[in-house]
Amino acid sequence: MRTPNNESLSPTIERTRPGGKSPERKCILTGRHGERAALIRLAISPEGHVLPDPRARAPGRGAWLGVSRAELEKAMEKGRLKGALARAFKSFPPQVPDDLPEQIDGGLLRTLTDRLGLEMRGGNLILGSERIAEHARGGVLAALYHASDASEGGSGKLDQAWRVGMDREGSGEGGTRLPLDRAALSVALGRDNVVHLALSDHAAAERVDQALQRLLHYRNASEDVSEGEEAT
Repeated sequence: MRTPNNESLSPTIERTRPGGKSPERKCILTGRHGERAALIRLAISPEGHVLPDPRARAPGRGAWLGVSRAELEKAMEKGRLKGALARAFKSFPPQVPDDLPEQIDGGLLRTLTDRLGLEMRGGNLILGSERIAEHARGGVLAALYHASDASEGGSGKLDQAWRVGMDREGSGEGGTRLPLDRAALSVALGRDNVVHLALSDHAAAERVDQALQRLLHYRNASEDVSEGEEAT
């Protein structure tokens, strides 16, 4: 049975289902279902103001979005978002801020930087090119990341070390460029000049990747919002 698209949600985080998948939710704009962890939750204040809730922790009824920023902006221009939110929250008219797309982007970005900070404090991040290269050649890296302004040369050397350690030479695979430059990474982690980082713990890598993919999907998703698929 599919989980309803909107529900009363306490601040308690739901447990992941057996098999590693989170419960499903339904996008109020497309009607498509997706994993709760991959969608973006919107909450509403007692005064009727719609607010992004990227960590899905705000109490009360929620509404879920599985579209990109461009698709959301299009839905707002056509007035479709207000109608979908009115049905989701059982109230009219919801107070939707004009800068909601920007608020969501900022919230998702903070979720990513906060997650990196948590992994740093938990001792899960590997910093420094020499340490990362050593772990990479040993084949123990679960994830490798580069700042958006990292040099091609420095990134390429670590990517090659990772391929050697994983026995994937010639594959062209490598680390992921983050939507954060070295200045932003340094602030998030409280260290100077953070250009590359890695994780050897697979659970930590999954947590970071989840936050990263939600942000990238919101910024770059290509699925169109179908005019005939609004949630009811």
